[in-house]
Amino acid sequence: MLAKLGEGAASIIYAVSDPKTAQVYALKHVVRRSEKDDRFIAQLENEQQVSVLFRHPALRRCVELKINRTLLRKVTDAGLVMELVDGVPLDQALPHDIATVTDVFLQSARALGALHYLRYVHCDCKPNNIMLCSDGSIKLVDFGQAARIGTAKQRVQGTPDFIAPEQVKCRPVTEQTDVYSLGASLYWALTGRRIPTLFTVKKSERGMLEEQDFPSPMQLRVDVPEPLSRLVMQCAKTNPRARPSDMAEIVSRLEMIAATLRR
Repeated sequence: MLAKLGEGAASIIYAVSDPKTAQVYALKHVVRRSEKDDRFIAQLENEQQVSVLFRHPALRRCVELKINRTLLRKVTDAGLVMELVDGVPLDQALPHDIATVTDVFLQSARALGALHYLRYVHCDCKPNNIMLCSDGSIKLVDFGQAARIGTAKQRVQGTPDFIAPEQVKCRPVTEQTDVYSLGASLYWALTGRRIPTLFTVKKSERGMLEEQDFPSPMQLRVDVPEPLSRLVMQCAKTNPRARPSDMAEIVSRLEMIAATLRR
């Protein structure tokens, strides 16, 4: 073990090295203290199963899952060996200029598009899961909640400030589920504010979500281009069918916006 990198969701992430090759990896470790920890170990198993399919450079790959058990086969702890990312979460290193923010989300949309090609939805896209690397690239991480397109989960999973309405209602997740969360993340990156979601507003206030009765990015920040602001608001529609159809559409629109910003 070389260093502690961070923690969250009952797990601690360390930098570790292979004693045979000296190759450095990240290790996500979960200790089972009670039955409540079973879901976190299940998320490690899920992340490993999904990530073995990855080939896109912006999707963090996993190497190996190790689960330790007692003689009676009860799980004591689990460790997921992952690609080590030389980067910082977006929520800790947010760029200030619109052009860089646009590029970050263009890369993120391409990564999500690659995930959708594999027929999976991330289900927890948020700034904390977008890593900014030292060379300007991004890495999308944490696939513990990822699910096959069309999956209806039995309980609410997601982060309140970025969760899509269909996730709150435990309805099937689709590509548009990640579209919503990406849009909510971009709203935060542009404005510093969190978009109201079905999880964070009172039942009596849910009408304002349908009407989008909250400020758009361009109303909160004068240097946000109108096409970028409009894209964010469309991504955040409560009805999945009213959002952009897929990540390819988002990539295309962000590419045009990025080209305009470079002029």
